[in-house]
Amino acid sequence: MAMPPRTRSGRTTPLHDSDPRFSESDRIDGAGSWDAIEWTKVDPVSRSIPQGLQQFLLEAEQVIVEGYGVVLVNTDEAGTLFVTNYRLLFLSDGSRSIIGLGTIPLATIEKFSKITVKLPSAPRQVDKNPSQRLLQVIGKDMRIIVFGFRPRTKQRRGVYDALVRCSRPARLWDLYAFVPGPSKFSSNTNPKVRLLNEYFRLLGLGSYQASSRIVEDGSYTLANDWWRISSINSNYAMCPTYPFALLIPNTISDAEIQQACSFRARCRLPAISWCHPRTGAVLARSSQPMVGLMMNMRSNVDEKLVAALWTQVVGIRERRRKLYIADARPRKNALANGAMGGGSESSANYSQSEIVFFGIDNIHAMRESLARLRDYVDTHGAISSDGMSSYLRHGGWTWGGGNLSSMSASVSTLGDSGWLSHVQSVLAGSAWIAARVALESASVLVHCSDGWDRTTQLVSLASLLLDPYYRTIKGFQALVEKDWLAFGHPFSDRLGIPTVSGSDSLPCEFSRQSSTGSMSPVRQTSSSSSSQSTSSHAQNNSSPIFLQWIDCVSQLLRMYPFAFEFSSVFLVDLIDSMLSCRFGNFFCNSEKERQQAGVYDACGCLWMYLADLRVSDGRSHVHYNHFYDPSKFQGPLLPPAAALAPTLWPQFHLRWACPAEAQAGEIEAQCRDMAKKISELQKAKDLAEAKVRESAATIESLTDDLRNEKISSSSAKDWGRRSKKETEAIKRAIQSLGCKVHFSEDGDCFVGIENNPTEIPQKSSFSVPEMHDQSPDASACADVADDDYDSPISRVCESLCPLRTRDGGCRWPEAGCAQFGSQFVGLKANFDAFETLSIYDSYFESQ
Repeated sequence: MAMPPRTRSGRTTPLHDSDPRFSESDRIDGAGSWDAIEWTKVDPVSRSIPQGLQQFLLEAEQVIVEGYGVVLVNTDEAGTLFVTNYRLLFLSDGSRSIIGLGTIPLATIEKFSKITVKLPSAPRQVDKNPSQRLLQVIGKDMRIIVFGFRPRTKQRRGVYDALVRCSRPARLWDLYAFVPGPSKFSSNTNPKVRLLNEYFRLLGLGSYQASSRIVEDGSYTLANDWWRISSINSNYAMCPTYPFALLIPNTISDAEIQQACSFRARCRLPAISWCHPRTGAVLARSSQPMVGLMMNMRSNVDEKLVAALWTQVVGIRERRRKLYIADARPRKNALANGAMGGGSESSANYSQSEIVFFGIDNIHAMRESLARLRDYVDTHGAISSDGMSSYLRHGGWTWGGGNLSSMSASVSTLGDSGWLSHVQSVLAGSAWIAARVALESASVLVHCSDGWDRTTQLVSLASLLLDPYYRTIKGFQALVEKDWLAFGHPFSDRLGIPTVSGSDSLPCEFSRQSSTGSMSPVRQTSSSSSSQSTSSHAQNNSSPIFLQWIDCVSQLLRMYPFAFEFSSVFLVDLIDSMLSCRFGNFFCNSEKERQQAGVYDACGCLWMYLADLRVSDGRSHVHYNHFYDPSKFQGPLLPPAAALAPTLWPQFHLRWACPAEAQAGEIEAQCRDMAKKISELQKAKDLAEAKVRESAATIESLTDDLRNEKISSSSAKDWGRRSKKETEAIKRAIQSLGCKVHFSEDGDCFVGIENNPTEIPQKSSFSVPEMHDQSPDASACADVADDDYDSPISRVCESLCPLRTRDGGCRWPEAGCAQFGSQFVGLKANFDAFETLSIYDSYFESQ
């Protein structure tokens, strides 16, 4: 079989526009019907990948094969089909956007097959009607896709061969998750550290924080009054499918644990999964006891370990505490396992115990049930894989209303799929376990055959009902990592992907079917194929166990919308991420295998990816349940039996076949939109309030400045008044000497002196000189001693001194004139200092 040529790099050419071999009439109109399509007879042309496609590709995602002019039969839409190393990608020719229905990760594909349909011959054109070449792809996520290819081309063959090579890799490391390597979604903590932190919380030791160091040195073996953490399985030698750390009773030693494990299938001995913080009641899990064909084998150590689950805690005074052993299987299945050495416990051997059978079917029944449900939804859906108008397209019957309001109505409308009956069995068993723990303070030991499928469903769902912490996003992650990943649910086997040991040759399910004489593609159901395909399908171990558990969680979310922090959209994204194998969290079958494969270091973390989605929108993101109110449900959820009537999960079961019904939760969507608008308004309000606070601070600052200016102005006025008073005092002092003093606006001082009261006064006008470098007293002495120095002081002395002779002599005794002159010079110095004082410069200047 020739392989199609690989595409070249540097792809920039548009899908059809650049190819001259396709005329306008040859191009497919996406709005046309399937029967009206006329296929060209040209061979596929090697083209470049459109430049716009690069924006849709993930990190390290590469195109392997592409097919042009492909029709998505479900919606009669034409486009280009790409096979990459991660997914099957369908790009619309009209909108140049990805079509979600036709885009599916390779790991999500359950099986695919070629279908050839011959159209009825028109009159006189028997040999001119080519057959329709189809490719049917059945997904694990409830979708059935059919692609139509041009006849007489090799495009379908190339796509089919690429799917054969890429959708079932032979090795774990060939999965896409290992190709990009560590990215921004790489986890910053080890899952072992998170498991220890959850154990610390259960033991009431929340103040302790685990780290990689204590994991390595084994110093995590803490305990409370009843239970302890054991490191006996730290190297996985005792039980390779159990976690490295186990919660066990304080009264049981590690040596006894080692002995007890041999009595349980696959050494999965009774271990504590959850414990009540006040009553000490526990949820424990294990595999079936190896009682032998005659059901008479016993183990004293196993009986002591099981008894320690209820005798270890404080007893109830009114009556003795009881232990329930819940066997998830039907009773007949438990008895049938006796042929292989298994079976169930006897209440006679386990004191104060009661054995209960829940009757939940095995993995094969669940797989076939989901396949029948998928076929039923596809047959009656608004978008069907056969391209025909179904019941819903005529608008007569709808999914909603009372048709799915009760268990009986749901079963009757869904044919014989039995899916909802299985969901109800899991819900009823989990509710019964939670009620025994919450109402009777009893301990419950849960097991099935191997203790990793039905046991995990029951224990984790009962824990979700009992502990409000697990109903938060962070707690839900801790629950999944503890009960599903750490306790060894075989995800690789259930998803049909390779693992590191013994599962590299899982059978592939490919079938081929031809039919004639039909106007439309023949429906090939996902649950029926050729005899060879059916045989291989029955032999594999794939089963939607985790998906069924998430379905049960969605039923509880529907019954208690105020009790869960996460929404149904969060659960759908979790399922899609798990099925796509884009991240390594759900690889392999146990904690030991994931450690051996180096998954934690080589692959991205799903939880980091989901957290990154929520960063942009915060609490308004679709992952958050806007009805969540933790104050309303602070204790356990104990749904009555009448309420355990599951319905189809529209957001998952109907999203491909009935998109309108999947969006039926308009109330939640409207609340989310309103919450987003309220959040935007709150942000605008906060911004406006911040501006108001800033303006108020500015106004207050300006008010303080104005107040300071007023204080400064008042102080300046006081200084001015004091200066005026001092000036008046100086004037009066000078006038008392017989002088008249006048200060001009430019700072000049005019002094008028009277020699004799009877004579006309002689006036002297002068400007007071500045004296900076000389002492006033020295200057005065110099001026008085020098008779020839013509200065204002001399003239004042001559005017005032009556004993002054005309020839310049002085008749004043004992130099009285010199003393008077010295006083006058001092007065002049005061005037000089006053002259240098500027009121506007000194009194109004900031200090």
